[in-house]
Amino acid sequence: MELIKELKDYNILPLIEKANKITLKEHGPHISLERAIFLSWWCAKGDCAFCYMSTQKKRINKPKNAQRHIFAIYAEAELCKRTGWNIEFLSGGYEAYTQKEIRDISKKIYNITSKPVWLNTGITNDLSIFGEEIEGITGAVEIANPEKQKKICPSKPLEDICDMLDTAHSLGFKKAITIILGLGETIDDLEYLFKLIEDLKIDRIIFYSLNAHANTPFAGKPQPASMYYSGIVSAVRIKFPKIEIICGTWTDNLANIGPLIFSGANGLTKFPLFNIYGTSKGKRVEDEVKWAGRSLTGTFTDFDRLMEGNVSSKIEPYVQRYIDKCLENKTKD
Repeated sequence: MELIKELKDYNILPLIEKANKITLKEHGPHISLERAIFLSWWCAKGDCAFCYMSTQKKRINKPKNAQRHIFAIYAEAELCKRTGWNIEFLSGGYEAYTQKEIRDISKKIYNITSKPVWLNTGITNDLSIFGEEIEGITGAVEIANPEKQKKICPSKPLEDICDMLDTAHSLGFKKAITIILGLGETIDDLEYLFKLIEDLKIDRIIFYSLNAHANTPFAGKPQPASMYYSGIVSAVRIKFPKIEIICGTWTDNLANIGPLIFSGANGLTKFPLFNIYGTSKGKRVEDEVKWAGRSLTGTFTDFDRLMEGNVSSKIEPYVQRYIDKCLENKTKD
């Protein structure tokens, strides 16, 4: 395949240039800020080789103890609304909540934001319980090569993820997958990724780069090279012009943002929202988008927007707590 050959030859810049033209034509100049809202820090599986939750299972023996306070979740949704951020998806480990609980949380967030949410809450075919509050279902694939996926995520069979997304399609929901670069994949594994996107008719793909956690098999391993990351994103954009691409980068790699935008990213994620909102790093995110010649649909610096809005008396203290944290970090910056 020509795209794979060009990547193997390190012929990245022509791919990025082509991907950039496709992105502007098909999607326009707008870049979104995306935030995953975590519902809990518990996972009954707890054996994905890269995952922070795999280090927590022995410490937390009751899933209810790891659930976030429900009003904190709603407060975070409210602040995403105020600042123009998209909710990337609701995320929670296996068996942390029942499907009914997830549905009720989703409905409340839909009422707050007036936007349906994506879910990334584990493999299930019990999706008919959901309705207009849900836009799509995300399958946490992580690595598309089936043999490698079995080793990295032994309790999340790829076949089961595909079955779930097929069920989601039959119910009229959009479909997404997550991919983490740096888990031992190769350029040749792009063939598996392309086939997965084609077979499942994926609407959205979310890329992350490895963030190695202590006490996991990946501890101490570096993040993948920035141009490798850009090359993979470019190849997906060229192969699938209309797919929505969200790219995650970390605060120690903000310089990735410009190349990822040129490579095909429609949105940016993986930022610690309340730690760097209004700080120099928040402004840096905005500057990266500006210098890429794009328009940001949310804000990372506007405190007026952070303050605007009305919520119930139960949620308000949690909203204020987050705002106070932002103000504190801005003062320290």
